[in-house]
Amino acid sequence: MKNEATYLPIAMRLDDARALLIGGGQVAANKLRLLLGRCHDIAVLGAISDPEITQAVASGRVTHLGDAIELESVRTLLPQMRLVFAATDEFDLNREIAALARAAGVAICVVDDQEPSTFITPAIIDRTPVQIAISTNGAAPVLARRLRTQIEALLPDGLSRLARFMQAQRSWIKKTQPDTLIRRRAWENFVDGRGAEQALRGEEGAARKSLEDALNAVPRQGEVWLVGAGPGDPDLLTLAALRLMSNADSVLYDQLIPPAIMDRVRRDAERVFVGKKRSHHILPQDNINEELIRRAKAGERVLRLKGGDPFIFGRGGEEMEALVDAGVTVRVIPGITAASGCGAASGIPLTHRDCAQSCIFVTGHARADGTLNLDWPSLAKKGQTLAIYMGLSPMADLCAQLQAHGLPADWPAAVIEHGTRADQRVHVATLGTLPALVAERGVVSPALTLVGEVVNHRREIHQF
Repeated sequence: MKNEATYLPIAMRLDDARALLIGGGQVAANKLRLLLGRCHDIAVLGAISDPEITQAVASGRVTHLGDAIELESVRTLLPQMRLVFAATDEFDLNREIAALARAAGVAICVVDDQEPSTFITPAIIDRTPVQIAISTNGAAPVLARRLRTQIEALLPDGLSRLARFMQAQRSWIKKTQPDTLIRRRAWENFVDGRGAEQALRGEEGAARKSLEDALNAVPRQGEVWLVGAGPGDPDLLTLAALRLMSNADSVLYDQLIPPAIMDRVRRDAERVFVGKKRSHHILPQDNINEELIRRAKAGERVLRLKGGDPFIFGRGGEEMEALVDAGVTVRVIPGITAASGCGAASGIPLTHRDCAQSCIFVTGHARADGTLNLDWPSLAKKGQTLAIYMGLSPMADLCAQLQAHGLPADWPAAVIEHGTRADQRVHVATLGTLPALVAERGVVSPALTLVGEVVNHRREIHQF
């Protein structure tokens, strides 16, 4: 297996299956703990030295098939098994067992030897019936365990009670409300509201009443959420944005949303790309407005996901007006705008008491002829910072106009390319040298331009 192995996390049913554990030492005992309580028919093959395995055999929870590990015996046993753990202290023997299991089409995990294995075991957080598995594809088991510890601290003690309560209500709520969409929204409102807290505390009567209220309160018309996704780093998403991203029925997104952020959207939500690149719109703005209205009136909860903040050069105001005028419910979730995010990530302050008492946000979106129509005298002033969005294409005109209206050629300027992301690049120059530098380095969108003496205050920071 020369290529890097990739794994699909799944939950495997074992209560109706048989599992084989080959080996009898401490390593085998570690895997036995995973099987106990999940699999009712566990067999151990090999000499037993670990007292935990000895006790499991003595209690009847595990069947001991003998001390000798013979490959022919293993070959005979394999068709009876759903999965096998090879956990002997002999490297070659484990690999021979793995080869037999692969040939028989039986799932095999060789402990501490990823290459011949067809599955690996993740770090598991167990709040039965809730289970959370954390996997690093076998690359960093210690990291997986550390993450498990951190997540454990976030989970309430009554999580099992909540899950069992919800399980017990499924039959009733399905009979009461046959519409799957309405049921799902009721459950989401229940989990996000006081009902979940009541179930966590074991107050089942109150929780049932909260669930009934949530079911009756589900609106029959959809709504639209205008959500700012921030400048690119998924860690800069707000908690409100993440919650709505997990609840949306469909999402309309554009070019500025990187895959790492789209991965946070609910997996089964419909994704509609309405991408906007310079001089090329997959879907014109009027059509986007119409699509948002159509989906909301059809009952969908529509996520309109925008880079940065929806109300700062994101045309969110236009969409809000169209939706409200059409009678559609709208929520607006602000996001970190590119100027704030990129400035912070690159170590450039937007204001500084020594040189910039104000900051002006400007769009560098050019007219059809490629020129800019801006109030140049108000922009070409000292004592302020210009944060220019979408300024790559008209960069030469932008720098020339600022110089023509009073700023010197050596006035500090910088372009932050892919700001806040791991592939961020910061290009520091002056108004006189910036256009050539941008062309020479092949700077691409998304990029933000900062003009002002604050650029001289830039410091290298360990943002990533």
